[in-house]
Amino acid sequence: YSLYGKNRSPSKEMLGDIDLMIIDLQDVGARFYTFLYTAALVMKACGEYGVPVWVLDRPNPITGTNPEGPILEPEFASFVGMYPIAQRHGLTIGELANLFSSHFGVKCDLKIIRMHGWSRQLWFDETGLPWVLPSPNMPTLDTAVVYPGMCILEGTNVSEGRGTTKPFELFGAPWIEPADLKNLLVSYKLPGVAFREAYFIPTASKFAGSHCAGLQLHVMERRDFRPVLTGVAVVAALLKLYPDKFSFRSPNAEGEYHFDLLCGTSSVREALQEGVSPWDIASTWDGKLAEYTMLCKEVYLY
Repeated sequence: YSLYGKNRSPSKEMLGDIDLMIIDLQDVGARFYTFLYTAALVMKACGEYGVPVWVLDRPNPITGTNPEGPILEPEFASFVGMYPIAQRHGLTIGELANLFSSHFGVKCDLKIIRMHGWSRQLWFDETGLPWVLPSPNMPTLDTAVVYPGMCILEGTNVSEGRGTTKPFELFGAPWIEPADLKNLLVSYKLPGVAFREAYFIPTASKFAGSHCAGLQLHVMERRDFRPVLTGVAVVAALLKLYPDKFSFRSPNAEGEYHFDLLCGTSSVREALQEGVSPWDIASTWDGKLAEYTMLCKEVYLY
Protein backbone atom coordinates (compact mmCIF):
# COMPACT_ATOMS: atom_id res chain seq x y z
CA TYR A 1 0.00 0.00 0.00
CA SER A 2 1.02 3.61 -0.52
CA LEU A 3 0.04 6.62 1.58
CA TYR A 4 1.51 9.08 -0.90
CA GLY A 5 -1.06 10.27 -3.40
CA LYS A 6 -4.73 9.30 -3.45
CA ASN A 7 -4.81 7.58 -0.05
CA ARG A 8 -3.18 9.57 2.75
CA SER A 9 -4.71 7.63 5.63
CA PRO A 10 -4.70 3.84 6.02
CA SER A 11 -8.08 2.12 5.79
CA LYS A 12 -9.39 -0.62 8.07
CA GLU A 13 -8.55 -3.10 5.30
CA MET A 14 -4.95 -1.89 5.10
CA LEU A 15 -4.52 -2.32 8.85
CA GLY A 16 -6.36 -5.66 9.02
CA ASP A 17 -3.29 -7.91 9.25
CA ILE A 18 -1.08 -5.52 11.23
CA ASP A 19 -0.34 -6.26 14.88
CA LEU A 20 2.03 -3.32 15.43
CA MET A 21 2.60 -0.17 13.35
CA ILE A 22 6.18 1.09 13.32
CA ILE A 23 6.80 4.64 12.07
CA ASP A 24 10.42 5.20 11.03
CA LEU A 25 10.64 8.47 9.11
CA GLN A 26 13.37 11.10 8.84
CA ASP A 27 11.87 14.56 9.30
CA VAL A 28 13.79 17.71 8.32
CA GLY A 29 12.61 20.25 10.90
CA ALA A 30 10.03 22.22 8.88
CA ARG A 31 6.27 22.30 9.46
CA PHE A 32 5.40 21.78 5.79
CA TYR A 33 7.40 18.56 5.35
CA THR A 34 4.51 16.15 4.87
CA PHE A 35 6.08 13.09 6.52
CA LEU A 36 4.74 14.58 9.77
CA TYR A 37 1.14 14.41 8.64
CA THR A 38 1.45 10.95 7.13
CA ALA A 39 2.63 9.90 10.60
CA ALA A 40 -0.28 11.75 12.26
CA LEU A 41 -2.88 10.22 9.94
CA VAL A 42 -1.42 6.75 10.51
CA MET A 43 -1.54 7.34 14.27
CA LYS A 44 -5.15 8.47 14.08
CA ALA A 45 -6.23 5.46 11.98
CA CYS A 46 -4.37 3.05 14.25
CA GLY A 47 -6.07 4.57 17.25
CA GLU A 48 -9.45 4.09 15.58
CA TYR A 49 -8.81 0.44 14.67
CA GLY A 50 -6.91 -0.63 17.79
CA VAL A 51 -3.40 -1.02 16.35
CA PRO A 52 -0.56 0.08 18.67
CA VAL A 53 2.04 2.49 17.24
CA TRP A 54 5.76 2.69 17.90
CA VAL A 55 7.64 5.73 16.60
CA LEU A 56 11.36 5.17 16.15
CA ASP A 57 12.75 8.59 16.92
CA ARG A 58 15.35 10.23 14.67
CA PRO A 59 17.37 13.46 14.93
CA ASN A 60 15.99 16.80 13.89
CA PRO A 61 18.78 17.49 11.36
CA ILE A 62 18.75 21.27 11.97
CA THR A 63 18.83 20.87 15.79
CA GLY A 64 16.02 20.72 18.30
CA THR A 65 16.41 24.41 19.12
CA ASN A 66 15.47 27.85 17.74
CA PRO A 67 11.87 27.45 16.59
CA GLU A 68 11.07 30.24 14.15
CA GLY A 69 8.27 31.63 12.04
CA PRO A 70 4.52 31.99 12.39
CA ILE A 71 2.45 29.44 14.28
CA LEU A 72 -0.11 27.83 11.97
CA GLU A 73 -3.62 29.23 12.38
CA PRO A 74 -6.37 26.54 12.34
CA GLU A 75 -8.17 27.95 9.28
CA PHE A 76 -5.01 27.37 7.22
CA ALA A 77 -4.67 23.67 8.10
CA SER A 78 -3.81 21.46 5.11
CA PHE A 79 -1.52 18.57 4.20
CA VAL A 80 1.42 21.01 4.30
CA GLY A 81 0.50 22.01 7.84
CA MET A 82 -2.15 20.33 9.98
CA TYR A 83 -1.41 21.57 13.49
CA PRO A 84 -0.43 24.85 15.23
CA ILE A 85 3.34 24.44 15.30
CA ALA A 86 6.11 26.82 14.21
CA GLN A 87 7.41 26.89 10.65
CA ARG A 88 10.80 25.72 11.97
CA HIS A 89 9.39 23.53 14.70
CA GLY A 90 12.46 22.56 16.77
CA LEU A 91 11.26 19.04 17.68
CA THR A 92 12.08 15.45 16.75
CA ILE A 93 9.47 13.31 15.02
CA GLY A 94 9.00 11.38 18.27
CA GLU A 95 8.38 14.58 20.21
CA LEU A 96 5.95 15.72 17.53
CA ALA A 97 4.09 12.42 17.82
CA ASN A 98 3.81 13.06 21.57
CA LEU A 99 2.57 16.59 20.88
CA PHE A 100 0.00 15.40 18.34
CA SER A 101 -1.27 12.81 20.82
CA SER A 102 -1.25 14.89 24.01
CA HIS A 103 -2.47 18.26 22.67
CA PHE A 104 -3.98 17.88 19.19
CA GLY A 105 -6.34 14.95 19.60
CA VAL A 106 -4.40 12.29 17.67
CA LYS A 107 -5.19 9.43 20.03
CA CYS A 108 -3.60 5.98 19.78
CA ASP A 109 -1.69 3.43 21.84
CA LEU A 110 1.63 5.25 21.35
CA LYS A 111 5.18 4.36 22.33
CA ILE A 112 8.24 6.43 21.40
CA ILE A 113 11.53 4.56 21.04
CA ARG A 114 14.03 7.19 22.14
CA MET A 115 17.43 7.83 20.59
CA HIS A 116 20.66 7.36 22.52
CA GLY A 117 23.43 9.93 22.26
CA TRP A 118 21.45 12.78 20.71
CA SER A 119 21.09 16.23 22.27
CA ARG A 120 19.06 19.21 21.15
CA GLN A 121 22.06 21.29 20.02
CA LEU A 122 23.38 18.70 17.54
CA TRP A 123 23.25 19.29 13.79
CA PHE A 124 22.96 16.15 11.69
CA ASP A 125 26.60 16.22 10.58
CA GLU A 126 27.62 16.16 14.26
CA THR A 127 25.81 12.86 14.93
CA GLY A 128 28.25 10.63 13.00
CA LEU A 129 25.34 9.29 10.93
CA PRO A 130 25.37 9.29 7.12
CA TRP A 131 22.93 11.61 5.36
CA VAL A 132 20.48 9.54 3.34
CA LEU A 133 18.22 11.88 1.39
CA PRO A 134 14.70 11.47 2.82
CA SER A 135 13.12 12.75 -0.41
CA PRO A 136 14.44 13.65 -3.88
CA ASN A 137 14.62 17.41 -3.28
CA MET A 138 16.35 17.09 0.09
CA PRO A 139 19.78 15.96 -1.13
CA THR A 140 21.98 17.40 1.64
CA LEU A 141 21.96 18.85 5.13
CA ASP A 142 22.58 22.27 3.52
CA THR A 143 19.19 21.91 1.82
CA ALA A 144 17.49 21.16 5.13
CA VAL A 145 19.11 24.20 6.78
CA VAL A 146 17.52 26.68 4.33
CA TYR A 147 14.30 24.74 3.65
CA PRO A 148 12.12 26.14 6.50
CA GLY A 149 12.33 29.56 4.85
CA MET A 150 13.03 29.06 1.18
CA CYS A 151 10.22 26.57 0.64
CA ILE A 152 7.73 29.45 0.74
CA LEU A 153 8.88 30.31 -2.80
CA GLU A 154 6.78 27.31 -3.87
CA GLY A 155 3.83 29.65 -3.36
CA THR A 156 5.17 32.16 -5.91
CA ASN A 157 6.10 32.32 -9.60
CA VAL A 158 9.84 32.20 -8.79
CA SER A 159 11.81 28.96 -9.07
CA GLU A 160 12.86 27.59 -5.69
CA GLY A 161 15.59 25.57 -7.41
CA ARG A 162 13.67 22.35 -8.04
CA GLY A 163 15.16 20.66 -11.09
CA THR A 164 18.69 21.72 -10.08
CA THR A 165 21.31 20.09 -7.87
CA LYS A 166 20.78 22.81 -5.24
CA PRO A 167 17.02 22.94 -4.54
CA PHE A 168 16.05 25.71 -2.09
CA GLU A 169 19.62 27.05 -2.07
CA LEU A 170 19.20 28.38 -5.62
CA PHE A 171 16.28 30.56 -6.62
CA GLY A 172 15.52 32.68 -9.65
CA ALA A 173 13.48 33.49 -12.73
CA PRO A 174 14.22 34.62 -16.31
CA TRP A 175 13.40 38.25 -15.46
CA ILE A 176 15.61 38.73 -12.38
CA GLU A 177 18.72 40.96 -12.35
CA PRO A 178 20.91 39.19 -9.78
CA ALA A 179 23.11 42.15 -8.85
CA ASP A 180 20.12 44.33 -7.95
CA LEU A 181 18.52 41.55 -5.92
CA LYS A 182 21.76 40.76 -4.09
CA ASN A 183 22.32 44.40 -3.15
CA LEU A 184 18.84 44.76 -1.72
CA LEU A 185 19.07 41.54 0.27
CA VAL A 186 22.48 42.54 1.65
CA SER A 187 20.92 45.80 2.85
CA TYR A 188 18.54 43.82 5.09
CA LYS A 189 21.56 42.65 7.17
CA LEU A 190 20.31 39.09 7.50
CA PRO A 191 22.35 37.06 10.00
CA GLY A 192 24.56 34.14 9.04
CA VAL A 193 23.97 34.18 5.27
CA ALA A 194 25.64 35.48 2.10
CA PHE A 195 24.28 35.62 -1.44
CA ARG A 196 26.03 34.82 -4.73
CA GLU A 197 24.77 35.71 -8.19
CA ALA A 198 23.73 32.53 -9.97
CA TYR A 199 22.46 31.39 -13.38
CA PHE A 200 20.80 28.02 -13.95
CA ILE A 201 18.48 26.01 -16.19
CA PRO A 202 16.01 23.86 -14.24
CA THR A 203 15.46 20.40 -15.68
CA ALA A 204 12.01 20.15 -14.08
CA SER A 205 9.33 22.19 -12.31
CA LYS A 206 9.10 25.97 -12.86
CA PHE A 207 10.91 27.30 -15.95
CA ALA A 208 12.08 23.83 -16.97
CA GLY A 209 14.55 24.20 -19.84
CA SER A 210 14.68 27.99 -19.52
CA HIS A 211 17.59 30.19 -18.49
CA CYS A 212 17.04 31.61 -15.01
CA ALA A 213 18.97 34.26 -13.14
CA GLY A 214 18.94 34.65 -9.39
CA LEU A 215 20.98 33.94 -6.32
CA GLN A 216 22.43 31.09 -4.31
CA LEU A 217 22.28 31.19 -0.52
CA HIS A 218 25.49 30.42 1.32
CA VAL A 219 24.91 29.85 5.03
CA MET A 220 28.09 31.16 6.64
CA GLU A 221 27.12 30.69 10.30
CA ARG A 222 24.26 28.30 10.73
CA ARG A 223 23.81 29.00 14.45
CA ASP A 224 22.99 32.63 13.64
CA PHE A 225 21.11 31.98 10.40
CA ARG A 226 17.34 32.53 10.51
CA PRO A 227 15.84 30.61 7.60
CA VAL A 228 12.26 31.87 7.91
CA LEU A 229 13.30 35.52 8.20
CA THR A 230 15.56 34.98 5.18
CA GLY A 231 12.77 33.45 3.10
CA VAL A 232 10.46 36.34 3.93
CA ALA A 233 13.24 38.81 3.04
CA VAL A 234 13.71 37.15 -0.35
CA VAL A 235 10.01 37.55 -1.14
CA ALA A 236 10.04 41.15 0.12
CA ALA A 237 12.97 41.97 -2.16
CA LEU A 238 11.31 40.34 -5.18
CA LEU A 239 8.09 42.27 -4.55
CA LYS A 240 9.97 45.55 -4.24
CA LEU A 241 12.14 45.11 -7.35
CA TYR A 242 9.67 43.35 -9.65
CA PRO A 243 6.12 44.44 -8.70
CA ASP A 244 4.89 43.82 -12.27
CA LYS A 245 6.55 40.42 -12.75
CA PHE A 246 6.59 38.75 -9.34
CA SER A 247 3.35 37.16 -8.17
CA PHE A 248 1.94 34.74 -5.65
CA ARG A 249 0.44 31.57 -7.07
CA SER A 250 -3.27 31.97 -7.76
CA PRO A 251 -5.67 30.75 -5.05
CA ASN A 252 -7.04 27.21 -5.31
CA ALA A 253 -10.69 26.29 -5.76
CA GLU A 254 -11.33 27.02 -2.06
CA GLY A 255 -9.79 30.49 -2.41
CA GLU A 256 -6.62 29.55 -0.52
CA TYR A 257 -3.21 30.86 -1.53
CA HIS A 258 -0.57 28.12 -1.46
CA PHE A 259 1.80 30.71 0.03
CA ASP A 260 -0.62 31.15 2.95
CA LEU A 261 -0.89 27.39 3.49
CA LEU A 262 2.91 27.15 3.65
CA CYS A 263 3.11 30.06 6.10
CA GLY A 264 0.08 28.83 8.05
CA THR A 265 -1.41 32.31 7.92
CA SER A 266 -2.36 35.04 5.46
CA SER A 267 -0.69 37.70 7.59
CA VAL A 268 2.78 37.21 6.08
CA ARG A 269 1.57 37.66 2.49
CA GLU A 270 -0.63 40.59 3.43
CA ALA A 271 2.20 42.35 5.28
CA LEU A 272 4.56 41.78 2.35
CA GLN A 273 2.02 43.26 -0.05
CA GLU A 274 1.72 46.29 2.22
CA GLY A 275 5.49 46.82 2.13
CA VAL A 276 6.20 45.88 5.75
CA SER A 277 9.89 45.12 6.30
CA PRO A 278 11.03 41.51 6.84
CA TRP A 279 12.34 42.33 10.31
CA ASP A 280 9.05 43.91 11.33
CA ILE A 281 7.13 40.90 10.01
CA ALA A 282 9.39 38.56 12.00
CA SER A 283 8.86 40.59 15.18
CA THR A 284 5.14 39.76 15.07
CA TRP A 285 5.95 36.08 15.66
CA ASP A 286 7.68 36.57 19.02
CA GLY A 287 4.74 36.35 21.41
CA LYS A 288 3.25 33.15 20.01
CA LEU A 289 6.72 31.60 19.60
CA ALA A 290 7.31 32.11 23.32
CA GLU A 291 4.03 30.30 24.09
CA TYR A 292 4.90 27.56 21.59
CA THR A 293 8.33 27.05 23.17
CA MET A 294 6.72 26.50 26.56
CA LEU A 295 4.37 23.95 24.99
CA CYS A 296 7.28 22.13 23.36
CA LYS A 297 9.06 21.74 26.68
CA GLU A 298 6.15 19.56 27.84
CA VAL A 299 7.03 16.95 25.19
CA TYR A 300 10.83 17.20 25.13
CA LEU A 301 12.50 13.78 25.30
CA TYR A 302 16.08 15.10 25.36
